[in-house]
Amino acid sequence: MNGRWIIGVTGASGAPYAVRLLEAAAESGVQADVIISSHGWRLLAHETGLSDLADLRSHLGARADAFDWYGDTDHGARPASGSAPYAGMVICPCSMGTLSAVAHGSSRSLVERAADVTLKEGRRLVLVPRETPLSPIHLENMLSLARIGVTVMPAAPGFYHAPTGVGDLIDFVVARVLDQMGAAHSIGYRWTGEEESEAGRQSTAGE
Repeated sequence: MNGRWIIGVTGASGAPYAVRLLEAAAESGVQADVIISSHGWRLLAHETGLSDLADLRSHLGARADAFDWYGDTDHGARPASGSAPYAGMVICPCSMGTLSAVAHGSSRSLVERAADVTLKEGRRLVLVPRETPLSPIHLENMLSLARIGVTVMPAAPGFYHAPTGVGDLIDFVVARVLDQMGAAHSIGYRWTGEEESEAGRQSTAGE
């Protein structure tokens, strides 16, 4: 997908997904405006050790130049306006509070306002919730968003690619996010069907 993105990071457990998404997006040539909520920063500090913007920029290195950074309380920032041109928005991870706010049109924060603008302008919106179990309220909010074209992608990695570490599981989810946003990339694993054929051949040979 051509054009600038908005990337929101909120307070659901899953901060490593956000960091990897920033890394991979920059490596794919994506430019984005990044909004991190206060609870998003809390989870980043707890789960990745990146406690502030200086830490995150240092971790990203030259890749940080692909992003402009905004505070979640800055309601007058560029992502708050529909006149600012964006290709779409990702919220990763997306807390259930944020998902509910998006579903009901609340705009209490810049992340929520940016998502509201993304919807009203008919742009791509991808939400990556990380919660379990899911209550009927969670499911109803997800369904209402899916019905208006929002992509709801729970952070649920697969295992058919025989992951050897947590990084492989993170890449699995981030790769799918990049796919949904139309970004070319080389991370993660793509099923070819040859794996199943090879397994079948081995099974037959052992009979």
